[in-house]
Amino acid sequence: MTTKVAVVTASDSGIGKQCALQLARKGFTLGVTWHSDEQGARQTVQELNALGCQAQAIQLDLSHLPQGAQALDTLIQRLGRIDVLVNNAGRMTKSSVLDVTLDDWRETFCVDVEGALLCSQIAARHMIKQGEGGRIINITSVHEHTPLPQASAYTAAKHALGGLTKSLALELVDHNILVNAVAPGAIATAMNNMKDDDVEPGSLPNVPMARPGKTEEIAGLVAWLCSDDATYVTGQSLIVDGGFMLVNPQFLSQKQG
Repeated sequence: MTTKVAVVTASDSGIGKQCALQLARKGFTLGVTWHSDEQGARQTVQELNALGCQAQAIQLDLSHLPQGAQALDTLIQRLGRIDVLVNNAGRMTKSSVLDVTLDDWRETFCVDVEGALLCSQIAARHMIKQGEGGRIINITSVHEHTPLPQASAYTAAKHALGGLTKSLALELVDHNILVNAVAPGAIATAMNNMKDDDVEPGSLPNVPMARPGKTEEIAGLVAWLCSDDATYVTGQSLIVDGGFMLVNPQFLSQKQG
């Protein structure tokens, strides 16, 4: 039986790294990509190898398109096939609607939306040629569904990535390629100036579960979406946020009381 191959973009750290590790435990061969942290990517590959997983890494620069995305095609050819693509690479920027520059807006959309589109096209074409279906998972954010204050470009890009997820799902379903989004809330990552060790009960009181999430809690859902247990799920955005989206003034006043 052919070993299935998964590529996780930006898997040099954080959610991407944990997704790679979880998929390795499920028996996948892994493709690792990095933008600026080559050492982090090497460390990920070492940890994957320690699990008995074959893995290769390549630099993927989605800030320079379309050329930057071609590294994914190179990686797939080295690995021999692709069955799962996890679009985890993203760019975070904070600026209000009145202050955001067009350059900053475009750079955010370039990585978060256009990069995901091109990577999905590359992966889907390989999957269609293989004729065995596949999975594409887009890592969005709760801010795919609700705005992040003072982050108009990021909010708009994540909303756009959610829409792209639905379009990909509809257009690729006849090829048995299932496309879904995972929308994390506040997760203990370097982007949020936290590590998994910082996840303490009560440390995030404005969220119903009162703590940030762990990268494993995102990766576990990604691994499930890539499994045989998720063969009837496509076009969905699955929120993992500790109840953040449920928060309202009544809830907050009740907790504070």
